[in-house]
Amino acid sequence: MSSSSVCRARMSSISHALSLKHGLSLWCPQLASVNKISEPSCIGSARFSRRLTVSASSFANENREYVIVGGGNSAGYAARTFVEHGVADGKLCIVSKEAYAPYERPALTKGYLFPLDKKPARLPGFHTCVGSGGERQTPEWYNEKGIEMLYEDPVTNIDIEKQTLITNSGKLVKYGALIIATGCTASRFPDKIGGNLAGVHYIRDVADANSLISSLEKAKKVVIVGGGYIGMEVAAAAVGWKLDTTIIFPEDHLMTRLFTPSLGQKYEELYQDNGVKFVKGASIKHLEAGSDGRVVGVKLEDGSTIEADTVVIGIGAKPAVGPFERIGLNSDVGGIQVDGQFRTSIPGIFAIGDVAAFPLKMYNRIARVEHVDHARRSAKHCVQSLLTAHTATYDYLPSFYSRVFEYEGSQRKVWWQFFGDNVGETVEIGKFDPKVATFWIDSGKLKGVFLESGSPEEFQLLPKLARSQPSVDIAKLRKASSVEEALEIAQSSLQVEVKV
Repeated sequence: MSSSSVCRARMSSISHALSLKHGLSLWCPQLASVNKISEPSCIGSARFSRRLTVSASSFANENREYVIVGGGNSAGYAARTFVEHGVADGKLCIVSKEAYAPYERPALTKGYLFPLDKKPARLPGFHTCVGSGGERQTPEWYNEKGIEMLYEDPVTNIDIEKQTLITNSGKLVKYGALIIATGCTASRFPDKIGGNLAGVHYIRDVADANSLISSLEKAKKVVIVGGGYIGMEVAAAAVGWKLDTTIIFPEDHLMTRLFTPSLGQKYEELYQDNGVKFVKGASIKHLEAGSDGRVVGVKLEDGSTIEADTVVIGIGAKPAVGPFERIGLNSDVGGIQVDGQFRTSIPGIFAIGDVAAFPLKMYNRIARVEHVDHARRSAKHCVQSLLTAHTATYDYLPSFYSRVFEYEGSQRKVWWQFFGDNVGETVEIGKFDPKVATFWIDSGKLKGVFLESGSPEEFQLLPKLARSQPSVDIAKLRKASSVEEALEIAQSSLQVEVKV
């Protein structure tokens, strides 16, 4: 395959994987039985585990009853749940590739990228669990709670028979019960088309964001590849830095995984009003380098070049299964296959957050959801199931949101939320001044709802509507003269369902 073909495939794979066939979650195929976990064929085979002969004193961790691998949102919220059950002190160890205690990762493409004179977010301000109104869990918090932290040392191997992990530095970590919370890694451009040039950035952790900020301080022309969350949020930040900003993507409008063409057009116009340029339906041939090896432009398949001294690649992410792929992966959605209590096919091993392929109960399919709300909820559900008689199946309602242009001096702040499944026909109400709402109706039932710039009360209504899936008079909804009236119609449908 040519380098340009590789690039086109890499960019278009996101839109294919995120097709709306089964709704927003988003790349979630239907399976006949959502609770069944098949044993991977390699279990019990000679290649499945690496044999170790060690003494107890050889282990790097003192806390060995429970071990969490990963240092993101899920790890932080899992730690809090262990503490709430009184079993963290002297029993819980977290092994992370990061240099920081778990933090609220969404901040990295939002407040963290604010211009330096506009009060950007910084650690320790957004350690978990402040994103949900909880306590800020600083490194001192983990120490006070008796939780052992092993930083900057990712796990590279596992011996399941001996319940032992091997880290990159060669440390041996013993576990009784293991929770895999490794999240995702950014999808990258191949090196041969410039994916690793100086000035080319990907964002998954604080180090990535710090590197991007260093470039933004010197940048004049920024090109963002990808029209999804990363593209929209980074572009909004670049506007605050007063930089020449261009977004390139292969689709025909922004955020095709969720936005209708009409919604996409509204947001594109808002960004254009802020000086952002769009190159849609484009295929990238390669990234061009200057004599110093730093990126200087983006070469398109049509032969044109867009100048850039900073390029941000936001084309999706892949589950960070690493050495745990042997535990059992889902071939359709990726990630580690788990049941409704986040148990893998191996007794005593669990997986949560972005890396877990779990039964999405209300839609009867297997899903892998990359969202902070799921990271938090799955962590709590898993630990409760592990520590108590809690046996309920995880019942998650997909939800997504974005908040941009929130820095000081911005002409307009953007904050939208979506709940449910984006299937069926759509009804859009509102003129984006600032409100606009979109309802997804399938077989007369309200399946999903999107709202921009809602009030707290209106935002609180959305999950109730999406979970209840009331029957809605679509003709009446289409005639609504305002977002408020449309939401009242939907709410009245909800009340009718309750009476019935």
